Amino acid sequence: MSDDDFARGQRDGLRQALAILAAEEAKWAALLGESSSWRTNSTREVRHKTLQVAQKRVQTALNRLLPKDATPTEELVSALDLLGL
Repeated sequence: MSDDDFARGQRDGLRQALAILAAEEAKWAALLGESSSWRTNSTREVRHKTLQVAQKRVQTALNRLLPKDATPTEELVSALDLLGL
């Protein structure tokens, strides 16, 4: 396995992680404020914020793995738009 294949695999894994985090964040966003219990609503807000922070951290890691001279691919741009990043 070459270094390029390894780096591509890392980037693919990070893109997959972003997609998973986006799905989880959307799930929790839909539940915010829906419960009659303040404790449940508070827990949901914390989970939602945690997922948003995780998305930013994964995005930062992905940006560091992209070659400096590379332009973002169409796939990456559409995935980031979907995530709102």
